[in-house]
Amino acid sequence: MAQLWKFVAGLVKGRKQAGRMDMKTLIGYLSRSGGMPSGHAASMSGLTTYLGMMSGFESGLFALALAMTLIVIYDAIHVRYAVGEQGKALNGLLEKENKKSLPVVEGHTIGQVVVGAFLGALIGVIIGCLTKA
Repeated sequence: MAQLWKFVAGLVKGRKQAGRMDMKTLIGYLSRSGGMPSGHAASMSGLTTYLGMMSGFESGLFALALAMTLIVIYDAIHVRYAVGEQGKALNGLLEKENKKSLPVVEGHTIGQVVVGAFLGALIGVIIGCLTKA
């Protein structure tokens, strides 16, 4: 849902070339890193919420999922964001040397992670309610 949100937002903002929708553009948005909301935070918080609802918030499975979620969120905010900023700086130096730029992997801001985590938790609750017997 988070990645689809990015695709729809791109269409609304007019980033889509010539206004036509094709599979290459859709796949590009679905696999895009960085941006609002964080797909990393959304997927992990959705899974963690769902597992908590299904196996109990006091279970070992939920604790493991929560630990993994916190690691992924930390990585998205700190490590991947820093690497993205370093990549932009490196590309600036390469541009001055008239050399080919490198692909830059973007991380997330705290706001993007908060929105992604909220979206994921909401979807986790919805799926949990739909599948709970």
